[in-house]
Amino acid sequence: MEYSIEFRPSVLKSLKRIPKRDLVRIKKKIEELGRNLLEPNTTKMKGNNPFHWVRTGDYRIVYEIHDDRLVILIVKVGHRKDIYQNLP
Repeated sequence: MEYSIEFRPSVLKSLKRIPKRDLVRIKKKIEELGRNLLEPNTTKMKGNNPFHWVRTGDYRIVYEIHDDRLVILIVKVGHRKDIYQNLP
């Protein structure tokens, strides 16, 4: 079962500030998510929120899974030192 990928507008803006070599790795990981969704129990963030995360180098991808529509919504992409601040 393949999921489609959607991005919040703020994510597209933040991707422009990421170095090219890291951006290639991030895009590859996002494409992998659509094809092979990781086990939701292992990627779930702690706390009372709907977010999941995946690591790619020094960057993290925070996303939501919408099983009813088969959509992965990318919520935030950023460096590991500040990705978890100000999550929507």
